[in-house]
Amino acid sequence: MTRSAGVVRWSDRPDGWMAGARWVPSPNFDQRPPGMPVDTLIIHFISLPPGVFSGDAVERLFLNKIGADDIDPQLASLADLRVSAHLLVRRRGEVVQFVATDHRAWHAGPSRILDRERCNDFSVGIELEGDGEHRFTESQYKKLAQLIEVLRTRHPLRWIAGHEDIAPGRKQDPGPWFDWPRALATRAAAGLVRPF
Repeated sequence: MTRSAGVVRWSDRPDGWMAGARWVPSPNFDQRPPGMPVDTLIIHFISLPPGVFSGDAVERLFLNKIGADDIDPQLASLADLRVSAHLLVRRRGEVVQFVATDHRAWHAGPSRILDRERCNDFSVGIELEGDGEHRFTESQYKKLAQLIEVLRTRHPLRWIAGHEDIAPGRKQDPGPWFDWPRALATRAAAGLVRPF
């Protein structure tokens, strides 16, 4: 059984790292505000360069390892960006974890949900490898449901939204190919609300 086919669960670390995910620790995180409940899940898509679903460019981005001299000009333009999601789900279902879920990953940027701004403070960010032009895979939907189920055992999730919901006009992910009814119909997502 490959790691990508493995079941994710909490590791024995105290800060929100998952066993069954490949750990690639990013420096792009900090502490959440004291006492802040993690009650929101934000869904994103990412592929680097856009439309390329292989390689290590996403990992290099989240590790601050893309340089201004990068061969691909689309990547070089990201050299000064300091971002990271908590989790990435690749096309075949592999889960890569960059930030412990107890910490604040820098994934949402300027954002708002309901009457609250700074969504990074109270959310977990999950990137699905995608580009807004292609459907997400069966493996990604299955792994997303599994992640939601595990996350809810540690965090009091109430809300789920796309990056496009919390940063309208600035972001467009997870885009038109993300099947919201399918994602919300899973047993794992029961009770989660997309308030848009």
